Amino acid sequence: MRVVTLAAEDDFEGWRDAARALAAARVPPGDIVWQVGAAPADLFGDEAVLGGSPTQLRVPRRFLELAREVVLHSDPERFALLYALLTRIAADAHVIDDSADPLLQRLERLAKAVRRDIHKMRAFLRFREVIDDAGPRFIAWFEPEHHIVRANARFFVDRFNTMRWSILTPEVSLHWDGETLSEGPGASKADAPQDDPTEAIWKTYYASIFNPARLKTGAMLKEMPRKYWRNMPETALVPELIKGARARETAMVKTARAAPGSNSLAAWEALRDEAAACTRCHLYKHATQTVFGEGPVDAPLMLVGEQPGDQEDLAGRPFVGPAGQVLDRALADAGIDRGKAYLTNAVKHFKFEPRGKRRIHSKPDAGEISACRWWIEQELLLIRPKVIVALGATAARSLFGKVMTISRARGAPHDLAEGGEAWVTVHPSYLLRIPEATRKAEEYDRFVADLRAAARRV
Repeated sequence: MRVVTLAAEDDFEGWRDAARALAAARVPPGDIVWQVGAAPADLFGDEAVLGGSPTQLRVPRRFLELAREVVLHSDPERFALLYALLTRIAADAHVIDDSADPLLQRLERLAKAVRRDIHKMRAFLRFREVIDDAGPRFIAWFEPEHHIVRANARFFVDRFNTMRWSILTPEVSLHWDGETLSEGPGASKADAPQDDPTEAIWKTYYASIFNPARLKTGAMLKEMPRKYWRNMPETALVPELIKGARARETAMVKTARAAPGSNSLAAWEALRDEAAACTRCHLYKHATQTVFGEGPVDAPLMLVGEQPGDQEDLAGRPFVGPAGQVLDRALADAGIDRGKAYLTNAVKHFKFEPRGKRRIHSKPDAGEISACRWWIEQELLLIRPKVIVALGATAARSLFGKVMTISRARGAPHDLAEGGEAWVTVHPSYLLRIPEATRKAEEYDRFVADLRAAARRV
């Protein structure tokens, strides 16, 4: 029996190195005991793969992405389950593509739970302001279900880069001083402040956007589970808001025709105006302007593209260039009214390379997609579409937080951690690049069929 001791509950690198050596030595899964020690894990470790010196073991990228997520789960069997799948993949790489495989299905469920927990932390964590010797510091308390805190750290560093903050959890604490991220021991809720002056403003905002109709469908509990209520200042308002729900709902019905979605529209306009000043990545320095999404704030269908092109950058609107014209024709052929859909892009600024007087489109990289994902998440929270269509690999990566293969993901619905159903298809610009007329027509018909299938789910 071999005992493998990992440095921490989320020690993917330690599991990877041990699993690589054990699999190369053909050690059966039943001969290994996986346990966790007390050694600290590095924050933001370099990306690595199962392979390289001294032991060569090549595995599909999809397995690596799955393993990184599953390791964050709280299931004590996760390391053994991953190793069992690894040994099978080492013998037959196609195992990772067998969606009916029970072990793969179990690991996919664990990964989905991790993604959901990561989303909950981003959506429900609330900072409270305190004053220390260095000035304002913002402290938040959160109780995750899984070991996601370190994996989520980069999101909060990028989003709140200019302020000093601490995130306290039972397992580990993170501290950002504006330049360096450090790690501390776990804490208790008593270590976090209970209120601050900004909460009055936040509660006023929350009361203005509270939607009583969502109480009837259970959507509020789905998006905001009760376990998070005690940590969020706005939920103290819920009992009184519920009491007045009937009166507000009656008033909403009477005024619906006059001002439909006014609260959501105001929130969307505030988000759009905030995005206009976005400097989350370097792309803003050269683009003409932010190109935000457009469409009804209650649209049941959302289409997400890659990034604005040259004409979109100048016009400040999505999908108005050549690819937009292809999309308009395809939407019409699919029976979809563009005016009733919400259109946006994964990246809000035009990335290009200058060629004389021309600006040539350049594909956004992973960092730029990640930096802009904040805006997509907020659009999803405000619009709450029933169905989202990812137009191309960049859009799919933004929605799912990982690399997606169009050919593999196309033609079927996929659940998103934030809620809603996503479909994946090609970007309309792909159709413009096909030189052969017959193939272009065939691919266009496939594109229309994808849009039509997604529309039927609305």
